[in-house]
Parts: sequence; structure tokens; C-alpha cells
Amino acid sequence: MRQIRIIANRELTAYFATPMAFVFIAIFVALTGAFTFFIGRFFDRNQASLETFFQFLPWLYLLLVPAVAMRLWAEERKSGTIEQLLTLPLTTAQAVIGKFLAAWVFCGIALVSTFPMWLTVNLLGQPDNAVILIGYVGAFLMAGAFLSIGTCMSALTRNQIIAFIAGAVVCFLFTLSGLDMVLGVFRGWAPPALVDAIAAMSFLTRFEALSRGVIELRDLIFFFSLMAFWLFVTTLAVDAKKAG
Repeated sequence: MRQIRIIANRELTAYFATPMAFVFIAIFVALTGAFTFFIGRFFDRNQASLETFFQFLPWLYLLLVPAVAMRLWAEERKSGTIEQLLTLPLTTAQAVIGKFLAAWVFCGIALVSTFPMWLTVNLLGQPDNAVILIGYVGAFLMAGAFLSIGTCMSALTRNQIIAFIAGAVVCFLFTLSGLDMVLGVFRGWAPPALVDAIAAMSFLTRFEALSRGVIELRDLIFFFSLMAFWLFVTTLAVDAKKAG
């Protein structure tokens, strides 16, 4: 754990070494506010809740989270510092987990920065704060799932733009997999078990229950399992690049 903590601290410090981290957080907060209060017509709903915030959040993640993940390994490979990193007394898995945790904490900081909206809702009415809290926990888990995919894409290339596009596309597929228009393509020829499996992989489906304040073990297992899988693939990809 000590090696993982060292890598995580190194990466998290690197995020805030330039103004880009603060620019990213400012853009994230501005977009979430715009989508919640204006595009989502928060005031017209006359409801003291953050339902619109959670509805738009997965779509914002599609652009913003891959942007955080794209530099994790692609930049290391392009600058040549990956060799220096992997010569340190730590395993590839420790390096992968450390870099991932730093990026996940950064996403968490950006998410916490939207808390003024939660305070605003409480000033305007009497929301169910337990539901909102569970929604934030679900949003943090979903960010980790998005980020694990982006991390893997970053490990497969040294080009950050390619890593961003690939990460966004894969996350997009996972996000849409539970929609009826997507499942309809498979229902005509695929067995029901396959259709159900595809629907179960949807970020929207898994996050919807959490955003309504419903905690189900299967949703938690889904997000953690997805993160574990993609981080495992990332470790294999980094090892393969190192061997090559």
C-alpha cells in the first residue's frame, strides 16, 4: 500500500501543478450548473431535488472523464518517463492502481465542487438529502468506472487524442447498452440471456437506481467489478509494452 500511496500522491500533485486542473474543475462545475438549472429547467419543475443534475451527469462524464484519463499512460509513454517509473521498486499493478486512484480522487474533488448546488436546493426547499447523498456516491462510483476504461485506452497508445476518443467511444457504448433502441437491434436474433446481459452492462441502468436513493448490492458489485477488470487489462497492456 505504501508504494500505491506514493504513486497516487505523485500523480495527484502533478494534476494541480498546472492551472489546467482548476480550469477543468471550473468547466465541470459550470457545465453541471448550466445543465441542471437552465437546460434541465430546474426552476420550472418546482421540485427540491437534484434529479436533473444526476440525469445529465453520465453524458458530461462521456467527455470530461476520458479527458482526465487520457494522459495517465499515454503521456508517460510519449515523454519516455514510463521506463523510469517502472524501474522503481514497485509492481506494474501498484503503478496502475496508484495512478488510477489519483485520477479518481481528482474526479471526486470535481464532484465535491458541485456541492453548492446541493446547498442551493436545501435553501429553496426540503429535499431528501439521503437520496442526494446516495446519488453522489453512485456518481463517484460511475466516475471510477468511466475512468478505468479511459485508463486502459491510455495504456494502449502514446497519443492522448487517440486515448481520449477510444475511451469516450467505449464509455459511450457502455452508457447506451441499456436503451431500448439498442436492445431492439439484438432482440430480433439474439437469445434473451444475451439481451439481458447487454442491458445489465449499461451505466445508465446501474446509476439510475442509485440516483433515486436505492442501494442494491448488484449495482455496487457491477461498478467495482468493472473497475477491477479494466485495471487488470491495463496492467497487462503496460506489461506488454514494457516487454516489447
